[in-house]
Amino acid sequence: MPVLPSCLLEPLWDQFSALLPEHVDTHPLGCHNPRTTDRTVFEHVIAALVHGSGYERITTPGCSDRTIRRRVRHWAQLGIAEQVYALTLEAYDRMIGLELAELSVDGCITKAPCGGEAAGRSPVDRSKQGLKRSVATEARGIVSAGANRHDSPLLVPTLEAAKEQVGEFPDQINVNLDRGYDSDKSRCALAGLGFTGEIARKGVPAPIQADKRWVVERSHAWMNGFGKLRRCTEKRSRVVDFYLYLAAAIITLRMLIRRATPLYRWNSRPTTKRLK
Repeated sequence: MPVLPSCLLEPLWDQFSALLPEHVDTHPLGCHNPRTTDRTVFEHVIAALVHGSGYERITTPGCSDRTIRRRVRHWAQLGIAEQVYALTLEAYDRMIGLELAELSVDGCITKAPCGGEAAGRSPVDRSKQGLKRSVATEARGIVSAGANRHDSPLLVPTLEAAKEQVGEFPDQINVNLDRGYDSDKSRCALAGLGFTGEIARKGVPAPIQADKRWVVERSHAWMNGFGKLRRCTEKRSRVVDFYLYLAAAIITLRMLIRRATPLYRWNSRPTTKRLK
C-alpha cells in the first residue's frame, strides 16, 4: 500500500523530477552496477518521511540505505525541496489565493534523539535533544533551530522566510501570537516590520483569546503526522530542512486539491473527500 495516494504523489514527483539535474556517469570503466533511479529513491524518501523509519528498515533489494542517504544529501544541497515547496505555494496562490492579511505564528518542539547541527536541549523533555520549528500560516514560512531557543527570537526569521516564499505582503498585516510572544521585544520586532500584532496576554485563559491562532496549531498537528518530523534522527541541518520543506509541500498540495475539487475539473481528481 503506498504511503501517499497517487493524486498527491504523482504531481509532487512531476515537479520534483523536473528540478533534478541530469545525471552524468563519470565511472572510468563503466562496469559498475546500474544506478538506482531517482523515482525509486524518491518513493523510499517519502516512506521515510511519512513513517519516520530508519533507512535500514525501508531498504529494498533495488535501493540500499546508503543510496538513500547519498541521494538525500545531494538533493538537500541542491535545495530541491525548497523549490518544490515554492512552486506548490505559487500554484495555491494562483488557483485559490493566499489570505495574507492575517498571519499566525507559533513554534513546536519535537524529538531529536541523535542530536545534530540543529538540535539542542529540550526544555520540555528533561533536557533531551530536540528540534524547534517555527511556522507562519497562511504563508507557512519554515525555519529550524535548536529546541532550547525561545519562540521570540524565531519570530522575525519566520516572517522573513514567509515573505521570501510568498513575495509581496499586503500593506496591512495582523500577526496572531500566543502568550509565549508576550514581550516588548516581540512587539518591537512586529513594529519594525510594519505589522500589527494580536498577542495573547499572560495570565488570561487561552480559550478566551485563541481566536485566529487555531490555523497554526492545525498546521503543526499536520506536520507532526509525519514520523520524520515528529522524531527526527537526521544530524545535518540541510537534511532536516529538506524534510521540513518536503512535508510543507505535501500539506500545501493536499489543501490545494481539497479546495480546488469543487472549483475545477481534471481527469485525476480524487473521488474521496479525505486525503491522508
